[in-house]
Amino acid sequence: MAFSVKDLGRSPGSMKTLEESIAAPAELGAALIGVREGSVVDLDLRFEAVHEGILVSGTAFAEITGECGRCLGPIAYDLGARLQELFYYEGSELPEEEEAEQYMVQGDFVDLDGVLRNAVVTALPFQPVCREDCPGLCSECGTRLEDDPDHHHEVIDPRWAALTGLAGTAADDAVQETESVEREES
Repeated sequence: MAFSVKDLGRSPGSMKTLEESIAAPAELGAALIGVREGSVVDLDLRFEAVHEGILVSGTAFAEITGECGRCLGPIAYDLGARLQELFYYEGSELPEEEEAEQYMVQGDFVDLDGVLRNAVVTALPFQPVCREDCPGLCSECGTRLEDDPDHHHEVIDPRWAALTGLAGTAADDAVQETESVEREES
């Protein structure tokens, strides 16, 4: 995803704009949500020559697809991710604390792959949901709670589980005792 900046030279103040559609690279997103590989990403960019390098700014428009983190239902929407990055000329003095994080003009090209990934991935939700009040899935059986809002399970605290057997036995003993008293009375 390299773009030529040769026509800007090293003349601070020169600028060019670019509107282009590209195919989305692989793994542009997170585990549950992102841009499908090969889908169209529209770029509306501005390249400006400045003293230190080339300032790239603009917007990337893409269709986001994925699944809800609660109910695993499908999610799809359009995203406009803003991007802005300074690509330093080779030989430019870089700020010491940021040397490893800086992008460089390689020959007469700037590679926007990393910038695009940063812009899109940081604009995606950390926990994607189909809607804010999505009830999700039942933690016991996986039933989608949206489809069955009255769904529930009788949950017995495991510490009391042994007593449930005793309760059944005591009830059976009471029934048997009542039946025997009734037989004796008749």
